[in-house]
Parts: sequence; structure tokens; C-alpha cells
Amino acid sequence: MASLTRLTIEDFEKLPEAIAVNRELIDGELVDVSGNTGNHNTLREWLTALLLLHVDKNKLGRVLAEQEYDFQGNAHGPDVSFFGREKTSLYDGKLRVQRFVPDLAIEIVSQNDKFEALMKKAQRYRECGVKEAWIFSIEMREAYAFSDRQRTILGADSDFRSDLIPGFSIRIGDLLDRL
Repeated sequence: MASLTRLTIEDFEKLPEAIAVNRELIDGELVDVSGNTGNHNTLREWLTALLLLHVDKNKLGRVLAEQEYDFQGNAHGPDVSFFGREKTSLYDGKLRVQRFVPDLAIEIVSQNDKFEALMKKAQRYRECGVKEAWIFSIEMREAYAFSDRQRTILGADSDFRSDLIPGFSIRIGDLLDRL
């Protein structure tokens, strides 16, 4: 009987793009991540653009879309991520998987996502040191925020804001109305 060898972050890093694209490394195995719809992509791009402009203008750190990070040997790529100035020296643009975790990770529910799986992913993010994890649901017009001080469901009339990104705020409904 052949034994299965679990992949490491280093193995994942070496995979050809054609094999690694749309996959994450979870518990040593490649797992397909769901395809993104136009609305999903549009929300990701708006979040990235708005955050990027604010973060860059105020020199707060970096904002990236679909960047993979090492979550205790698992490679996940949040739809949008932010890390502060203190982590910018850790960023290596030559790597597929960054060897640290972001301060803020945002996931957007896709049509094929199982909500429970996204909740577990947000929990893993937090357990690995992410200060805030957010899940946006386009269909429900809600956002779910997880941090040390909150575990909250926010409706369309609430604001998406984070103490990690001072001065940034946008009403969730205004963001979703852009789709």
C-alpha cells in the first residue's frame, strides 16, 4: 500500500502555477477554491481599491488581493488582506506564500462556498494571529466581523471600519450597491 505524502508550504511554493491556481493548501492537501462570480470579483476589486488608496495615502502598510499566507502550514489566500507597516519588511514579492499572516483578512462568500467552511477559515485566521477577519455576504447584504473585541453581524446600514486602518470607513450597503 502506497503512503500519501502531505505537501508542505515549500512544496506548494514550487508547484507550477497551472496546478496551484485556484487551490489552497489545507492540512497537506491541495483543495480547490470556488470560482468567483462577477459580483464577487467586483466587490473584491472595490474593497482592494478603496483600502489601497487610503492605506497608501496614510502610509499604513499594504493591501493585497488574493495573496496567500502561511497559516501554520496551510496556505490560504484571503480575497483581500492588509498588514501594517511593522510587517512590510516581512513581505517577499518573489514568494507565492508569505511566511507571516496579515493583520486583516477579508473573505467574500462565493456561490459555491459553504458558509460553515468560511466560518472555520475565519476561525483559523484568528487562531493563527490575524487581528480581524471579515466575511462579506453579497446575497445577505451583511458582513461578519471577528476580532478580540467583537463577533458581530453587520447589516447594510452599518459601516465597514477597522481600528487597524484608522480613518477608513464605508457603509456596507454603499459598498454592495456598487455591484
